[in-house]
Amino acid sequence: MIERHPKLTIGITMLGLMLIAGCSGSDPLSTREKGTLYGAGGGAATGAIVGAFTGNPGLGAAIGGGLGAVGGALVGNQMQNNERQQAETQSQISSQQQQIQQQQQQIQQLKQQQQTE
Repeated sequence: MIERHPKLTIGITMLGLMLIAGCSGSDPLSTREKGTLYGAGGGAATGAIVGAFTGNPGLGAAIGGGLGAVGGALVGNQMQNNERQQAETQSQISSQQQQIQQQQQQIQQLKQQQQTE
């Protein structure tokens, strides 16, 4: 059975409180921030489990959390860049559709002018 470590419990509690406080701003989390948060949480949990088998769950959680945060940030950053690129592409498509509509209206006006002459 895994023994309780008061310092580990306090450390994990403090880390959780810092994460909650850091995420409690008025703006929603970005994709990069979500990736970092999920990566850190998953890495810490996995690291604690692996560390428990080797006798040091606190160190395992710390290493796993750090590695998970880095990995999550990298993945989240790539996803955020893709979202930005898709939004830019969609904006360009919308702009081009407006131009096409304006040109179609101009064509119709020219056709009407030719018919009245």
